[in-house]
Amino acid sequence: MEGVKHIVAVASGKGGVGKSTVTANLALAMAAEGYRVGILDADIYGPSQAQMLGVGEGVRPQSAGENRMLPLEAHGLQAMSMAFMVDVREPMVWRGPMVAGAFQQLLTQTQWDNLDFLFIDMPPGTGDIQLTLAQKVPVDGAVIVTTPQDIALLDARKGIEMFRKVNVPVFGVVENMSLHVCSSCGHAEPIFGEGGGERIANEYETRLLGRLPLALSIREQVDGGRPTVVAEPDGEVTATFRDMARQVAEQVQGPAAEGPSISFSD
Repeated sequence: MEGVKHIVAVASGKGGVGKSTVTANLALAMAAEGYRVGILDADIYGPSQAQMLGVGEGVRPQSAGENRMLPLEAHGLQAMSMAFMVDVREPMVWRGPMVAGAFQQLLTQTQWDNLDFLFIDMPPGTGDIQLTLAQKVPVDGAVIVTTPQDIALLDARKGIEMFRKVNVPVFGVVENMSLHVCSSCGHAEPIFGEGGGERIANEYETRLLGRLPLALSIREQVDGGRPTVVAEPDGEVTATFRDMARQVAEQVQGPAAEGPSISFSD
């Protein structure tokens, strides 16, 4: 794609597992590693990246010529979303082909500016947009987001299987909401179960990119338009996201080449 070197899809088999939150923070973490990064919000029915990135309601992209538009800038990211086009309170009462067409227009008619990575925040499920992405876009790989809960893992498996069927490699699994630590007493409790992300990663011979806690601060930060990587750049959760970003970059680009071995002798 013009203006984009690498494309990474962030997906889940079901909604409610924190996929959009992970996408926003993972993209910001990749930018913190020194890359030029963008986000495409592919959830046409329920776009959320505008609020998560702190883009004000009613802000619209500028035209870049016939059938072209410039992405918006937010926290150093280039961003595009259906939320930038319509009133966020208006439901998108569209059939599948219209939704797939809108997604393709957002993707190809946005004038991305020399991106190293474009993260695509996929809608839940395995429907029209997922098929359009696989058929029309050179995707480097996918990241699967799940919770440890057995029901979420069932749908995460469907997401992995879908990408395998269309020959898109899965870079790894993110286990979200893996552990809740009480802010009052410090008691840690695995509300949604334990080890689910690692089990599914082993089952499909991919890697567990990382585990994220079920934390009030993460939710408050994205709701306020300042995701954790921006709000707490030196925090533990940010360190986890940056480690995930490095793992994704390594799988896309390959490990960094080792320098020459130099020794001194008398």
